[in-house]
Amino acid sequence: MAAEAASSSPPAAITCRAAVAWGPGQPLVMEEVEVAPPGPLEIRVKVVSTSVCRSDVSAWQSKAQPDLFPRIFGHEASGVVESVGEGVTEFQVGDHVLTVFIGECKSCKHCISGKSNMCQKLGLERKGVMHSDQKTRFSIKGKPVYHYCAVSSFSEYTVVHSGCAVKVGLTVPMDRVCLLSCGVSAGLGAAWNVADVSEGSSVVIFGLGTVGLSVAQAAKLRGASKIIGVDTNPEKQEKGRAFGVTDFINPNELSEPVQQVIKRMTDGGADYSFECVGDTGVVSTALQSCSDGWGVTVTLGVPKAKPEVSAHYAFLLSGRTLKGSLFGGWRPKSDLPSLVDKYADKEIQVDGLVTHDIPFGDINRALELMLENKCLRCVIHMSQ
Repeated sequence: MAAEAASSSPPAAITCRAAVAWGPGQPLVMEEVEVAPPGPLEIRVKVVSTSVCRSDVSAWQSKAQPDLFPRIFGHEASGVVESVGEGVTEFQVGDHVLTVFIGECKSCKHCISGKSNMCQKLGLERKGVMHSDQKTRFSIKGKPVYHYCAVSSFSEYTVVHSGCAVKVGLTVPMDRVCLLSCGVSAGLGAAWNVADVSEGSSVVIFGLGTVGLSVAQAAKLRGASKIIGVDTNPEKQEKGRAFGVTDFINPNELSEPVQQVIKRMTDGGADYSFECVGDTGVVSTALQSCSDGWGVTVTLGVPKAKPEVSAHYAFLLSGRTLKGSLFGGWRPKSDLPSLVDKYADKEIQVDGLVTHDIPFGDINRALELMLENKCLRCVIHMSQ
């Protein structure tokens, strides 16, 4: 399949298999794609494992950017550096890495502030191209194939900016640590960095998927006394308990608004609430579920429709705070290695969030499982 670049000469283009989306919602097609050599400050990565995130599915289904097809999705991945571009000093061929959908240049206003992970040079890429030259590194018969979040891990090889990759130890299991490149880290960071959950506090989490369960385990590790999980899927109750959820509510089984039930359970409202569904209507419900005076609501989900958030001003006037969170506030290069260490030391759960291991050739099954809400994370094994 893919030809290895000779170590004594500049990297050449290679061909490999990639799961290509030719249109919104169309089944992915396994294609032979050409992957260009890494440009300056870029690395080419042999993808080992990639998991399917809800945002991959939402973007694949979306008709908002019809011109960005054909396209290769995927962003939550681990791999091995196959070649490096000019000026790369941090990585060497053979290094194990996580790909990250936002980067850290360490020189822009946001990176040097210590207050933000919204890198101005390597932020969330929405145009289907590379940050550096606004071009693609994939092609089929000479025609460009677009990227997703400047990662595109549904391919045996991909090119990423060196600022969008993090080195990990050679002994860390690649088929599990890949979850730290998005969903798990997003949930942990929302609780620890953004909300700063305190010991003895009450927490309510709307949506017990991978992100919501990661919020739950983070709250448990901080010593929260009550962790309420809200989900319309009754099967999430048992899974939630394994990650620290103390109480479970299914809104479909209630005869009154869920926020009223939560207020009774928490003596007037939770200290912290988290929206992990991707529904702006739930953002308003989460805000109403937290306490006057100091309640903090954090929204993590990416809405598939109706992006505007609406809330009565009185909820903010009474002292509640509404915050957004991207990647849990983590700065990829500065902070992600510490999370990898916590996983390696068994301080955080990751493995229990993987419900399916699927060979690359069956990747469409992973998308179906996500659409049917029958999985948490499906890990795609590229060598199978």
